[in-house]
Amino acid sequence: MSTLNQAKSGSWDVLVIGTGMGGGTVGYALAKRGLKVLFVEKGKAHTPESPSGAYPEKTQPRGLTEEQKTARLRESGRFLEVINDVSTGHPHGFTPILGQGVGGSSALYGMVMERYFPADFAPRQYFPDAGESTLPERWPIGYDTLAPYYVAAEQLYRVRGTRDPLRPVEPRGLVGDPPALSATGKAMNQLLTTAGLHTYRLPTASEFVEDCPGCQGFLCSRSCKNDSFRISVAPALADHGAELLAECEVVRLEATRTEVTGVVCRQGGEEATLKAPLVVLAAGAFSTPSLLLRSTSSEWPNGLANGSGMVGRNFMRHHVDLYVVFGDEPRGNVNPKELGLNDFYVHPEAKLGTVQSFGLLPPNPVLASMMATEMRQNPNVLTPALLPFTPFIASLGGQILKNSTILAPIMEDLPYKENRVGPAAQGGGYELSYQVREDEKRRIRVFRKLMKKALRGEFVFPIRQTSDNRVLGHACGSCRFGSDPKDSVLDGNNKAHELSNLYVVDSSFLPSSAGTNPSLTLAANALRVAEVIKPAAA
Repeated sequence: MSTLNQAKSGSWDVLVIGTGMGGGTVGYALAKRGLKVLFVEKGKAHTPESPSGAYPEKTQPRGLTEEQKTARLRESGRFLEVINDVSTGHPHGFTPILGQGVGGSSALYGMVMERYFPADFAPRQYFPDAGESTLPERWPIGYDTLAPYYVAAEQLYRVRGTRDPLRPVEPRGLVGDPPALSATGKAMNQLLTTAGLHTYRLPTASEFVEDCPGCQGFLCSRSCKNDSFRISVAPALADHGAELLAECEVVRLEATRTEVTGVVCRQGGEEATLKAPLVVLAAGAFSTPSLLLRSTSSEWPNGLANGSGMVGRNFMRHHVDLYVVFGDEPRGNVNPKELGLNDFYVHPEAKLGTVQSFGLLPPNPVLASMMATEMRQNPNVLTPALLPFTPFIASLGGQILKNSTILAPIMEDLPYKENRVGPAAQGGGYELSYQVREDEKRRIRVFRKLMKKALRGEFVFPIRQTSDNRVLGHACGSCRFGSDPKDSVLDGNNKAHELSNLYVVDSSFLPSSAGTNPSLTLAANALRVAEVIKPAAA
């Protein structure tokens, strides 16, 4: 692992800022082809001593100071910056459960690596009445362009699963089948198929070691989770000459009117400027646009690569409700992300999204708050005899949910110019301005109606959280790619329209959010972009 002084004196072909699914994968592919790659990561490099195998809040020793608790979260790969939500007249700050460290959010993800559908690459046809949405008619690339890279990414990340019966038969890169369904999975599969739905085993980037806990939301302790560090960054460092500069913040980018000339970094109390012919940004849907907007100059008074004014705009997040399904028997779940179904993805009433079994929820006071709100606003979710005990039930939070099965409908969000992210006006952190629009509210109601019908006759506790901006599932879209420089930041090869040597490969490039997990699409696109940009750096 490099220090800032060593990195400054090195000779690099490519600087990759961020080591999540996009940055890790593109850096690996470029290093494997012989380019000298330096990964620059704001968070920590994980070690065998890093807290893992469970949520750090659940396992932290008693008596820690607030400073020690923060340090433990940082060592656990957690995002710690405050996001100031200015969406209403009552601004407030919060810290979401996102990743920050080597591997980015992939170090915490639930390992589902699902393809987008061909329909997702021509999104506007399904939303003819989307009003002020900036949803494009089509992506600058089609599904067929990405299909071979989907195969390659599935193989690279060692994805296991079964075929979705609602998808056409096509070449896949799955490396095998997952283990047999757990008892919980069998019960849920029976329930869903009896309701006439088409289930399948989720494509999961997991080695499925014995008693694998799923590790959704925390670091893996069993060499089971195939995240971008394990699969891409570590091999790039060990086998292909790449270097890693961790715990190093990129402060700004320096540039002429046509190219990036320097990357100003800070590590500890030291600041230095790194240089390379190519710069790849992959710091995430908050950090990437914020870095560009902070990189002002006489050439770029409104922020770097922001001639269109679209940097930080068109922000999207998936709308995710949770349905806690209780059975007659305790339902201890070992591999929680087992089942998926896409019967509602393109539904006659609306284009919605996927439904997946969900992992264990974090021990988070926000959860108890959401449960209390749900029971207060919808008292029919509990029997009348239990209503007086609502505060106590809510306070139990995760204990109530531990022996249940949870389903998560994931609904596509649409881009709007006024939904935006950027650097906080004062101090550090970020600013978010995001409103759920009428089209989204209508489709949320449709999705809830369909879920209620599918789960009819079951004892179900819904946790409706789609209007909660603290739930930032699959944040994306804030540096979208497109064919027209007037309404996009990047071209079809993920290069900034106005700069010859700057690429963006994290989720901020997505021009639409689709209705399922973006991880595989990020990895596949990163492999595609690595092939495109190689000649420029050679």
